Amino acid sequence: MSATANSNRDPQQRVWKLVSLSPLYSLWGLHGTSISVIARRTWKSFLADNLLGRAAELGFYFLFALFPILFSASSILGLIAGSASHIYEALLRYLSLVMPTEALGSVVAIFRETMEASNSGKLTFGLIATIWSASVGISAIQDTLNAVYKVQETRSYIKARLQAIGVTIILTVLGTLWLASMLGADFFAAVASYRIHDHFVAMCAVIAVRLIGWTIATVFLTLSFAVIYYWAPAVRKRRWHWLSIGGVVGIAGWLVASLGLRIYLHFFNNYSVTYGSLGAVIILLTWFYITGLMILLGAEINSEVEAAAAERRLNPQTPPPAPTF
Repeated sequence: MSATANSNRDPQQRVWKLVSLSPLYSLWGLHGTSISVIARRTWKSFLADNLLGRAAELGFYFLFALFPILFSASSILGLIAGSASHIYEALLRYLSLVMPTEALGSVVAIFRETMEASNSGKLTFGLIATIWSASVGISAIQDTLNAVYKVQETRSYIKARLQAIGVTIILTVLGTLWLASMLGADFFAAVASYRIHDHFVAMCAVIAVRLIGWTIATVFLTLSFAVIYYWAPAVRKRRWHWLSIGGVVGIAGWLVASLGLRIYLHFFNNYSVTYGSLGAVIILLTWFYITGLMILLGAEINSEVEAAAAERRLNPQTPPPAPTF
């Protein structure tokens, strides 16, 4: 039987092959498909790809990679600043905006112990091994996004792992810049409040500086999602999207879910009663689970927008499906 006959027997395979070979320039137009149809397709694929279970896997790997990443980030920052560990500990405080307080306290305490136990020799010879072990989370994202985009891993183990290490370093730098932008905004806001004697002008300056800081932080956060969505799946041809519909939904969902978790823990904090001293670890795992789930949800939305557009290109005379659930 010919290859053409086989491809005609499996139209979905043709669709996903086109997605891999010819990605869209923009993911915002939806290309004739309604939002409700994209939502329905995303929900079906979300369940079919078992993203709830894969997010739990990512949560574990994120926890496994957290402290190597913090160690690496502080070490990289140490090439510039002498007291890198103290600077990075101050930066970590800004994670309290999204990370539950109980979990952040454990992260900062363990980070402080790790840095105090490290000497220059360990720092010099252990940095590469640290980054290697920290890349396991990105490797798990690679496997999951391959399932989302219905592609087989064609990269060799070494190439895929080197890409994961590269993405880990990029995300570490972006995460540090994200936290530093908020620290810088607070610093310049304090300077403006101290230097400007007119109360109204000082208040306007403080608001403007904080808005600039939050805008810069948002750019770094958006860029982090874009880097993951560009490098993780093993598609045949990549297309860079600074801002995608899946990225916006993923970031918004992550912020809302993180805030919801903080509110829940504020009013119904029974983790310590249930898990004892492991309560902070369980909270941190829960937050990582939410983080992984939002990353995967954004990728699933992007892939379904691509697939819907590919179907339209393969069958241009076929009307778009009715927007029903």
